[in-house]
Amino acid sequence: MIDIASGDAAIEQITANKNAHYQPYGWHHWPESPWFAYQFRRGLGETQEGGGSVSEVFLAASRIVAGDEESWHKEWKVIGDTNRHRAIEAEKTGHVRTAMNCYLRAADYYRQAEFFLLPDDPRRLPTFELMESCSLGFLSHLNPPGYAVDIPYEEGKPICGYFVRAPYPGDKMPVLICMGGLDSIKDEMWFMQAHGALQRGISVLMVDLPGQGGTLRRHKIPNRVDTEVPVGKCIDWLVKRDDVDAARIACCGSSLGGYYAARAGCYEPRLAAVIAHGAVWAITDLWGNADDSHGLAEHIRWVFGVKSMKEAMVRAKDFTLNGHLDHLKCPMLVLHGGHDVLTVSQATKVYDYAKARGKDVTLRLTSAEETGAEHCQHDNPTLGQELMNDWLADKFGIDQAALQFSAA
Repeated sequence: MIDIASGDAAIEQITANKNAHYQPYGWHHWPESPWFAYQFRRGLGETQEGGGSVSEVFLAASRIVAGDEESWHKEWKVIGDTNRHRAIEAEKTGHVRTAMNCYLRAADYYRQAEFFLLPDDPRRLPTFELMESCSLGFLSHLNPPGYAVDIPYEEGKPICGYFVRAPYPGDKMPVLICMGGLDSIKDEMWFMQAHGALQRGISVLMVDLPGQGGTLRRHKIPNRVDTEVPVGKCIDWLVKRDDVDAARIACCGSSLGGYYAARAGCYEPRLAAVIAHGAVWAITDLWGNADDSHGLAEHIRWVFGVKSMKEAMVRAKDFTLNGHLDHLKCPMLVLHGGHDVLTVSQATKVYDYAKARGKDVTLRLTSAEETGAEHCQHDNPTLGQELMNDWLADKFGIDQAALQFSAA
């Protein structure tokens, strides 16, 4: 099921070097706790997109006991609280730029603080909502301001999201629907997808689909295989706006979102392009043999709305692109880390299948030398944003040089 020799499932391996060191996929802080090291690498990379400061992130790491989930929560929350309090005080004195910086750092720190808490831990939703409040604190000061939206989905249970209009002139703007995967959420999309889209004149709708973020935590809605349905609801909402170009709506999904986005592109005809940012061919190829001791088992069970990994993998059998990519009509980019610690072969499977069927598909594997070779370019998310959003800007016919001479 998993071919370690090909690089798949590298996250399960403990390296011979037990000291913190650099790997082809980035900084490996706790080699004997690879799941902690992976999440730390993620937070460290996002500092360059405003999601923290390098010194604060290493300060937290110096106080975290590797493998101790309580210390993980405590130390990330400490620096999250510090930055949130600084943001509030800066707002009071009119120091808006400092407030924005602090809110953005705090949001990502709270995302880390929340991650390893059990689904029913009474601290989980409050920590998540602290993150959301900080995200909104940052977004509300943008020009034009971003804001929270509820996309109609089920009765009384909307899809949670944020909308930010691109800061450039134009009556109708192209839009990227940004979504995460198994554990990435709308708030993290700023660091992984959305910031780069806005820089290129593309508005963004960052959403928590079923099984993600607030839609899972507040509304208890698990994931679903036919992601064209919730993505379609997002498009329904977008096309009612007078500032959206309905002919230029794309979606990008990171990690497991690589499956979600590709699947949506197969059956939602209003999508002009899709990006699989960390491709997934079939979930059971990844976790089909995993039991309840797997490093992400708790989260997988929660997302799938089941009580065991066995039940989750029964549901997961339908989460495959086999037979579905035949229906893809729009261009697709597969952007994948060449040393992705979860899998590399999944990306080539998606690309080869689509290419063999004559689809307009592009594969971009990032290398260790250029960095960004980790899963979803977590070690260098700026590179990932540049690659995906330059591709999308070209598909949308955006003249980036001319755009820089325009003003909002």
